[in-house]
Amino acid sequence: MKPLKVEPIGQELAIRWDDGAESFIPLETLRRACPCAGCKGETDVMGKVYKGPESPLTPAAFTLARLMPIGGYALQPIWGDGHATGIYPYDYLRRIGEQATPKGG
Repeated sequence: MKPLKVEPIGQELAIRWDDGAESFIPLETLRRACPCAGCKGETDVMGKVYKGPESPLTPAAFTLARLMPIGGYALQPIWGDGHATGIYPYDYLRRIGEQATPKGG
């Protein structure tokens, strides 16, 4: 599964997938779902998650400055607050989109 078209529209990221499905992901949802170790933590071999304290997110944290493709498997958003370490594999983006986009719409 790959996106055919990815476009920020207002406060959402619109994705048209190669199977004809569409996702509309609110930018705030996308930012809060950041999979990087700084946001989600790191897991050791015993399954314990290590994570620093939560940092408050400013309005700039939900502003998409740029979106970069990573190989043929992921997208990397660059956020208005400078955060740029989250790499979102396409299957992860699709799952976020399915949760954010109502069925049939």
